[in-house]
Amino acid sequence: MVYHIPALLKESIDGLNIQPDGVYVDVTFGGGGHSMEILKRLITGKLIAFDQDEDAAINSPADEKFLFLSQNFRFLKSNLMFNNIKSIDGLIADLGVSFHQFDIPERGFTFRQDAPLDMRMNKTGTVTASHLLNTMDERVLADIFYRYGELSNSRRIAREIVSARASKPMVSVNDLIDTVGKLAPFRQENKFYAKLFQALRIAVNHEIDYLQEMLEQTLSVLNIGGRLVIISYHSLEDRVVKNFMKTGNFEGEEKKDFYGNIKTPFRIINKKGTTPDDEEIAINNRARSARLRIAEKI
Repeated sequence: MVYHIPALLKESIDGLNIQPDGVYVDVTFGGGGHSMEILKRLITGKLIAFDQDEDAAINSPADEKFLFLSQNFRFLKSNLMFNNIKSIDGLIADLGVSFHQFDIPERGFTFRQDAPLDMRMNKTGTVTASHLLNTMDERVLADIFYRYGELSNSRRIAREIVSARASKPMVSVNDLIDTVGKLAPFRQENKFYAKLFQALRIAVNHEIDYLQEMLEQTLSVLNIGGRLVIISYHSLEDRVVKNFMKTGNFEGEEKKDFYGNIKTPFRIINKKGTTPDDEEIAINNRARSARLRIAEKI
């Protein structure tokens, strides 16, 4: 079983503008695809990789230039400092769920197979999707489905879940599908379930909050000229990344100096972002929604 096929591999690694003696960070190590390509371009440099999923550690290469940290990337700066690294020359993040996580049913990331409603990226975490569905207030659930899944009928979905869980807890994927399946638009069932599961996964793992925490830390750890390379897979993530690279904040609020010039910590390298071509999508269909954004610290 393939652990993961990295999206936009050449474009993202080229975007890092790797220097042979530089220090780089891969905050989403996963199957190691991006990290292996970075290591090929280093001579005396160093690569630090983060991954909160303990399963990813099996992919670590035996290379003296490489350091694997079993940590969430929200702890970027503190872990770098602990390892005596004050600054870096580039950081890459591939924000997608790995094939490994999708393809193991018991992880609960996919609606295509019945399994426990888990969805934890970090298996030592205490909050699962089942826990959220069985304990959250109806209003909070509706907000999760609306904000993170962009589901227009979020209130109805939450109402059905709260009603059903009163007699039978939400434990498995099929429990959830059986409860809300009637709310899926005709012939758009898969899209509906994908959005629903995306919303739960984001909530379980605090994905947007932790992404913002990590990005804010890049302002202090990236050297001038250092590159920030981010691959996102849905509009919520992409909006956060795009706004941050453009303005240095997550609201996209442009601040100007005395002369009317926009104040920003980055120079955008690919203004519209980069998406996979037809050839890549034919080989790796899961890359179809990927969008790569690259910025340079100024």
